[in-house]
Amino acid sequence: MFSEDDIKQIESHGLTLDRVRSQVETFRKGLPFTILDRPATIGDGILKINEYELERLAGIFSEESAERELIKFVPASGEASRMFRLPHSFYNRYDEINQKIIRAEAEKGDIDHKTFLNFFENIKKFACYEDLKSVMKANGKDIEDHISKGQFNEILEYLLTSRGLNYADLPKGLIKFHRYTDHSRTPFEEHLVEAAAYARDRRGIARVHFTVAKEHERRINDHLENVRSKYEGEGVMLDIAFSIQRPSTDTIAVDLDYKPFRTNGNKLLFRAAGHGALLENLNDLRGDIVFIKNIDNVVPDRFTKEIYFYKKALAGYLMELQKEIFHYLGIMSRNDLDEEMTENILRFLKEKLSIFVPDDFEKPSREEMNKFIFSRLNRPIRVCGVVKNKGEPGGGPFWVKHGDGTLSLQIVESSQIDVENPDQKRIWESSTHFNPVDIVCGVRDYKGRQFDLRDFRDPSTAFISIRSKDGKYLKALELPGLWNGSMANWITVFIEVPLLTFNPVKTLLDLLREEHQNC
Repeated sequence: MFSEDDIKQIESHGLTLDRVRSQVETFRKGLPFTILDRPATIGDGILKINEYELERLAGIFSEESAERELIKFVPASGEASRMFRLPHSFYNRYDEINQKIIRAEAEKGDIDHKTFLNFFENIKKFACYEDLKSVMKANGKDIEDHISKGQFNEILEYLLTSRGLNYADLPKGLIKFHRYTDHSRTPFEEHLVEAAAYARDRRGIARVHFTVAKEHERRINDHLENVRSKYEGEGVMLDIAFSIQRPSTDTIAVDLDYKPFRTNGNKLLFRAAGHGALLENLNDLRGDIVFIKNIDNVVPDRFTKEIYFYKKALAGYLMELQKEIFHYLGIMSRNDLDEEMTENILRFLKEKLSIFVPDDFEKPSREEMNKFIFSRLNRPIRVCGVVKNKGEPGGGPFWVKHGDGTLSLQIVESSQIDVENPDQKRIWESSTHFNPVDIVCGVRDYKGRQFDLRDFRDPSTAFISIRSKDGKYLKALELPGLWNGSMANWITVFIEVPLLTFNPVKTLLDLLREEHQNC
């Protein structure tokens, strides 16, 4: 299957021949679907915490956070191309965009033309407008004159291409999202503001770690070095770090006959294996508590008070839970576990952690029961904020059924389930909540040692998709998602948080939402 040149290419990618063969075999065998038992709901897998209790939990975090090593982890390698898909398609489709035709098609109800017209009618509301105006002026162009005359092509050229702002080829984190009175901010900057607000240690150091694409690392670093002084001072020092998704986490592609896919140059094709590959980056961090949030889920300052409050409350819940877990593990490590304490811990597992003794685990010996309890408690912990489901695409909280008959709480994506199965589809569609990637993680054990997070993933939750390259179809393998299968064997708690905490920017017009305007 593989030539000597193939083996050299595999090794230069940081992979082994055995690992690549295993990936090919995975394509051949296929992967099992995740089996949903029911959606997690309020009172059945999702906690709804009252205001008084939230205040108490936020207070715990405020009191104890100075003694913890906090890190804000932000997956930030996403490109902005999806944001600008529609204006880019119009730019490529028309040699000269005719405003009358655009308006006529919009009035007929064509969604794309209506959206495109909406963009230009509101162009002055975007944080990038002044930059666009300036770059056009530097080239002798008056943007307002072009807008009034309906000369949209040239405006798009300065917005999208290297002739101007080059927004279509930038990472999403470098797009200006929010305009303030005297400046505008990118998502990278908003994440620095967040880190300074709640992720500081006793020395005032706020650590934030971005995963970025290698080709953009220098540009991102230059941007952050230019702006970091705005967000430091008054007891705040930013510790900014980057990491690249490792090539060794890429997966081989195969053709539809399960043979290694070859490019027109007869080279093997390796593809980035999704955000699950970032488990390696997360595993390399040497922190205590890690906040995970996507690059585009940011809001301007006027909304941050509530955002920070819920972040602190989630972290406070984690700290309190962690303290109780560590207490029980300490007792067990000293062999001080009697029958009464065993019952207390089993009640704690069930009521606080949604962990149950397997049905086939009948009359276990004390040694077997202790081993079971210890293995369930001695794991990384994640406390996940979830919001009410408003139809956003993505994963949600579910009770998942495993081969041994046990159930666990998991974040599940639609790609993991068999939508052709009517029962599974019904359960999927009855979900009440959505995963906004608002996660606080405890990644050290009761002795203060760093967990190897790779030990707690479920490899079977990877998935296979159909893609294309050079006009030919291929099958691609994505690793278990970072907050899906990569955290499948963590202790998981879901807590409802307000919809305000979820403000992603998937398209350019999302920036016109109230949550991103009037900064």
